Amino acid sequence: MALTRTTHDVLSVEWIKLELIRTAYATRGGLVARMDPRVVLGWYALLALAPWFTHNLTTLGALFVLAAVFVVLARVGPLVLGLFVIGLISEMVYLAVAALFFDGDLDTVLALTEVTLKLGVVSLASLAAFVSLDPEKLSDALLALRMPATAAFAVSYGYRMMPILVEEFSTVLESARLREPAPSRGGVLGWRHLVHWATLVVRAFYPIFLNTAKSVRTTVEALEARGFTAATIDPRARAIRLASLRVTGLDLAVVAATLAAVVGCHLIGAQWPLHRG
Repeated sequence: MALTRTTHDVLSVEWIKLELIRTAYATRGGLVARMDPRVVLGWYALLALAPWFTHNLTTLGALFVLAAVFVVLARVGPLVLGLFVIGLISEMVYLAVAALFFDGDLDTVLALTEVTLKLGVVSLASLAAFVSLDPEKLSDALLALRMPATAAFAVSYGYRMMPILVEEFSTVLESARLREPAPSRGGVLGWRHLVHWATLVVRAFYPIFLNTAKSVRTTVEALEARGFTAATIDPRARAIRLASLRVTGLDLAVVAATLAAVVGCHLIGAQWPLHRG
C-alpha cells in the first residue's frame, strides 16, 4: 500500500508540473548551468555535430558515454531523463522488430544502431545544454549572437508560458473529471479508463489554447505599452542587457576538455574499429 501511494504521489500532474518548471528555469544547478550561455551553445554544437562525421560504432558508443557523463554533471531531472530512456528503449525494440520481420541481417541491425547512437548523442547533448539554461540566459545568448531581438524574446516567452500551459491543463482536466466520472468497470487491462482519460485530454486542448490566446494578447499589449519594440532596437538597451555575460576559465576548461574527449573517442574508434558492412 505504501509503495502504491508513493508511486501515485510521484506520477501526478502536480509532480510533472513542478518538474517542468525546474527544467525550464534550470533550478537544479550543475556544471553546465554555471557556464556562459554563449559558450554553452557553442559546446552543444561541438558535441551535437561530432557523431555525424563518423560511421565507426565504437566512436559513436564512446561519444554516447561522453554525452551521458555531461547529462549527469548537468543534473538533468528524472522527468525528461525518463522520457529519453523510454524513447531509447522503444527504438531498441524497433530495431529488433525491423530485423526480425523484414528479413534483416546483422548489417541491418548495425545500420539502425548507428543512426540510433547518433540521435542519442544529440539528444543527450540537448538535455545537458538546454536543461541548464534558464529563459533569460538563453535569450541573452541568442541576442549576443546577433539573433533578432524578437526571436530571442520569443524563446524566452515560450519558456515562461510552459508553467502557465501546465497549470491551465491541470485546471481544465480536474474540472472535466468532476463533470464526467470515470467508468465503474475498467474492462480488460483497464481499457475503458484509458479511453476515458484520452477523451478528457483531447477535450482539454481547446479551452487551454483559448485561455492561452487571451494571456498572449494581454502580455503583448502590456509590453507595447511599456515600449518593448523601441527597447529591442536601441543599442543602449542591448548593451545593458548583455553586460552580465562573461567568459570565464570554467567555460574554456569545459570546452577544451570536451574537445579533447571527442578526439579521444575518435582515437578509441580507430584503435578498436567497428563498422557496418
